Amino acid sequence: MSSTTSTASLPSGLAVLRTFPDVLFIPEIVFGGLVWILVASSKVLLPILQGWVMFVSVFCFVMSITLLCLYVCGAHGGSSSWVTLDVMCQETAAVFYLSAAVLEAYFTLWSADHMIMSVYQENIAAVVFAFLATLVYVIHKVYSLLRWKSS
Repeated sequence: MSSTTSTASLPSGLAVLRTFPDVLFIPEIVFGGLVWILVASSKVLLPILQGWVMFVSVFCFVMSITLLCLYVCGAHGGSSSWVTLDVMCQETAAVFYLSAAVLEAYFTLWSADHMIMSVYQENIAAVVFAFLATLVYVIHKVYSLLRWKSS
């Protein structure tokens, strides 16, 4: 894989899937989709907490797929404003996912304390994937910031 952190341009076409940090769209989509599926399939006991986790997972999933498709199609056209947009999207997703992962972990601990085991295992998996998604978004954000700084 080649690194694009030294240049200010975003790749287009299938080069998106061969450059770092843009290849991180794939694990972002996979982990976000798993969080979405696991939270959607679990029993809702605290709607406000799980609603936020669901919103974050769906929002970030759609945002990542949209950005990936736009980059593959070459819609950015080499504009430096897209580098700024990339940084803002990754920053937003990282903050959102961190809050969602912490809330999902809190809900999982709460359900264990209240002996509600019907949602416990699914939510443990959701917590793990939410923190993995957070980590991937943070890594993507750091390298997007480096690319933005060099622009």
